[in-house]
Amino acid sequence: DVVETQEHYKSRWRSIWIMYLTMFLSSVGFSIVIMSVWPYLQKIDPTADASFLGWIIASYSIGQMVASPLFGLWSNYRPRREPLVVSTAISVAANCLYAYVHVPHSHNKYYMLTARALVGFGAGNVAVVRSYIAGATSLTERTSAMANTSACQAVGFILGPVFQTCFTLIGEEGITWKLVHLQLNMYTAPVLFGALLGVINIILIFAIFREHRVDDMGRQCKSINFEEESGVLDQDAEGNVDHVAVVAINFLFFVILFVFAVFETIATPLTMDMYSWTRKEAVFYNGIILSVVGIESVIVFLVVKTLSKKTGERAILHGGLLIVLVGFFILLPWGKKLPNIQWQEIKNNSIPRTTSTEMLMPFWSLQAMQLPSNHTVEPVGCPVTQSWCLNTPMIYLAQYISSDVLIGLGYPVCNVMSYTLYSKILGPKPQGVYMGWLTASGSGARILGPVFVSQIYTHLGPRWAFSLICGVVVVSLLLLEIVYKRLIAFSVRYGRMQE
Repeated sequence: DVVETQEHYKSRWRSIWIMYLTMFLSSVGFSIVIMSVWPYLQKIDPTADASFLGWIIASYSIGQMVASPLFGLWSNYRPRREPLVVSTAISVAANCLYAYVHVPHSHNKYYMLTARALVGFGAGNVAVVRSYIAGATSLTERTSAMANTSACQAVGFILGPVFQTCFTLIGEEGITWKLVHLQLNMYTAPVLFGALLGVINIILIFAIFREHRVDDMGRQCKSINFEEESGVLDQDAEGNVDHVAVVAINFLFFVILFVFAVFETIATPLTMDMYSWTRKEAVFYNGIILSVVGIESVIVFLVVKTLSKKTGERAILHGGLLIVLVGFFILLPWGKKLPNIQWQEIKNNSIPRTTSTEMLMPFWSLQAMQLPSNHTVEPVGCPVTQSWCLNTPMIYLAQYISSDVLIGLGYPVCNVMSYTLYSKILGPKPQGVYMGWLTASGSGARILGPVFVSQIYTHLGPRWAFSLICGVVVVSLLLLEIVYKRLIAFSVRYGRMQE
């Protein structure tokens, strides 16, 4: 067996770091606009409604769902640099398209939909990233490397809204560059920034990234992705993958991401309905809340690495799901107080408003509330068109915040553990396509989450929405109990290593 040289070790970890970066950038691409899609959409195309917003948010995931298995398959047979560079280039082009969706005279919303779908298609490269990391780490390094990957992804999701919040300082008008029809404002600056990061990523992939592969013990292997095809493949790869375990993890991963997508999508409408926040306030405060949740999850990723050595991945996954369940249970509306109703058609938009936030942050709210020149007050409160507003008690801010904290604790735990278990169950097999499926099931969840929210929440209200989610989490906990014994590493299953 080839013992790894110091040089090989350094090169291998440099390549893994480039993968971390790619992961970070693909999630920044998703989250950097998530807060501002709605106001931007209303600005460029007044015909778009909230259900179309659901499609725009989902289109990213539809693109990713289609692309992941394709890029995964590509990476099983060809050098991984190819799918990585192509996918990143697609994302860069799509971001530039998004910055220009205001230019056409009609159908702007469809251009926006296309741009988001293509950004998603480019983000299908996370399957390549995960399969590379799974193949380039030994079993002992795996949990830590997967946790770092997820941490980078999470940091991307967190910093996205933070960048967005910084770019709001440019304002809605911003600067227009007539020559190339470019408007640089709070909506387009973030995507152009994302495109710049993508270009940097491509340069780094060419400059630093190299193919490496080690087996579960950490011995150097020939990679099937090398240009020189070799007849010698890993002899440890004999034996079949436990497909029951594979399907189970795919389902659990689907549930985890579904729940989180619901939580992310519902943040803005829920806070606008319950606390009478304006659009700008909702984007700003939820940006802060999601950033805090993100920082929390990065800390969790780092803690989980050490914790999993003591308790094993399965127990932690179980704990994480329980925490998420409690988080959504807290969100159920209790109490007597009803939310403020928005009677938009009736009272001619002249509702006096004082919100809890004004008392908390007087100086900030005053700036935010300087009205546009034509003095039309944005109607706030729970719209009367949602019939449940009239009889569902409001969700208190304390409930909302504590739920955010718990979900921010449970979600990262489940995310890392499902990836780690998955890559260990697959063992030495080429993981590109399998990782593609896992990414695709996560994207499927991201598609259905926002659609679920826009239907159930708008028509039946928070009580139904959150009860159903609690139900789904309970089902996944039961499934985890059933397959618990099967979620073990490939090498352990075939007796080549001790657990």
